[in-house]
Amino acid sequence: MATIKIKQVKGQAGRPADQKSTLESLGLGRINRVVEREDTPSLRGMIRKVEHLIEIID
Repeated sequence: MATIKIKQVKGQAGRPADQKSTLESLGLGRINRVVEREDTPSLRGMIRKVEHLIEIID
């Protein structure tokens, strides 16, 4: 299956707890951290929840 690279571009300070926990479950937590995850429907849902804090890298 395909993978997606995700980079955190904004910090989590002042964000609701559910967004912080979503970033943590994605493996993020610091600005400029990049993770590579398998593309699944549940991952897409998490990305949609915090799309204003991350960017997808090609």
